[in-house]
Amino acid sequence: MHQRVLANLGLCILAAAHTGCMTAFAAFQPENVGGETIVLTTTDADRESHERVLSPIDYDGRLFVAANHWPRAWYHRALENPDVSVTRNETTDYRAVPVSEEERERLLDESGFPLVAYVFTGFAPRQFLRLDPR
Repeated sequence: MHQRVLANLGLCILAAAHTGCMTAFAAFQPENVGGETIVLTTTDADRESHERVLSPIDYDGRLFVAANHWPRAWYHRALENPDVSVTRNETTDYRAVPVSEEERERLLDESGFPLVAYVFTGFAPRQFLRLDPR
């Protein structure tokens, strides 16, 4: 019984450490780690605007964004109301389009997301949106 308690305690410590790492990783939004960022503005069902800072993925002459973490309300809002705006140097209107499986595979190969990032994000599956100018 003593071994069972120690094993459970070890699992709890491991789970708490992993949760802490995921929280710390999520706290480092793109504006905190440098590099180019954009502000994606989505609208919810009540027509309230929400802003999210993201790292853009410029690929094959098109603009993409990725949902890399489990909390991805912005991604679901963009799916529900695909008329979004992006502020880079100026604000431009876009239509958020879910990518095809083929596009997703290419983006996974090209966009470079290290294994350690998957660990810190709790192995959240990366989902991409293509942003088509309106």
